[in-house]
Amino acid sequence: MTALVSVALISVHMMNMSRDDTTSYGLLKILESNPNLSQRELANRLDISLGKVNFCLKALIDKGCLKVNNFRNSDNKLAYAYLLTPHGVEERAHMTARFLRYKMQEYNRLREEIESLKKEAEQQDMAESVELTKGNTKGSEPNVEW
Repeated sequence: MTALVSVALISVHMMNMSRDDTTSYGLLKILESNPNLSQRELANRLDISLGKVNFCLKALIDKGCLKVNNFRNSDNKLAYAYLLTPHGVEERAHMTARFLRYKMQEYNRLREEIESLKKEAEQQDMAESVELTKGNTKGSEPNVEW
């Protein structure tokens, strides 16, 4: 299998686990131990946009995975704590299992692709070596045009 075909297959497989699933998993994982983080801090930790964090948090709240508590922080500004509900803890456990399966499949595909590329590189090196020595007699320089 060529590298290009393999990359295309990986892209198709990656669609099975949507980016929103990956973001939701990251949010639940972070919020489980850091419920007082702001949306901006979550966006920075996950390296995604603030809008995407807001969108995914709303979806998790709508699904019943998160509960929001309002409080005043030390700067007298309204702040939020995003608390995982029992359903959220259960959903995070299911997402962890799906995420692990996805990453293991990705790992196996990458390992196979690496092996294929190594073989391809070895064959190319061998072909280049044969080209360099074609028509060569013992003790003479290879016929190479520069």
